[in-house]
Amino acid sequence: MAGSARRARITEAALAVFAARGYHASAMEEIATSAGVTRSVLYDHFPSKRVLLITVLQEQNALLVAHVGARITGSGSPGHRLRATLDAYFSFAEDRPEARCLLFDRTDEDDPEIKAVRWGIREARTRAVAAMLARDLSRLGLDPGALITEAVVELLITGTDGLAQWWMRHPEVPRADLVEAAMRVLWSGLSQLPAEPGEPAGK
Repeated sequence: MAGSARRARITEAALAVFAARGYHASAMEEIATSAGVTRSVLYDHFPSKRVLLITVLQEQNALLVAHVGARITGSGSPGHRLRATLDAYFSFAEDRPEARCLLFDRTDEDDPEIKAVRWGIREARTRAVAAMLARDLSRLGLDPGALITEAVVELLITGTDGLAQWWMRHPEVPRADLVEAAMRVLWSGLSQLPAEPGEPAGK
């Protein structure tokens, strides 16, 4: 087996083990066995469990950003692209639940280096999405380069992942229904709610 193929088998095995057990409860021996390699071969590719986890986090985040980013920057109206983006995120969560879990749920490593990498990945992901949304954000009156705009993008990312987590507990709900419900709030917005008696419209 070529070295690149062996490395890919190791990272896929590590993804499954880390997502299932968490960093501290995962053992390199278990990962090696799952990947079908010896411990010495595993250590030839990754000198430590920390390096292996960081590699997996970076690779899976890159896959997520590429998968969702293709819809953000795709063709069509803003509404069409938003719907496609939501569907893309939920499809990623459905097809790669271990990756979603490791990126967003398994964050209890209590390791300064891993924490720093996680924050770096998160901030880079937010900035990347903000850059891809720059045109739409500008149309909303938000400066794509402003710090507060990053907060808005973070709200979109964490809110969408919150829906994905809810969906994991309610898998009987069709993905199309989840997308439609999110669209009603994100696209139509709460501004469409009728005013309360005595309240000016639009408040």
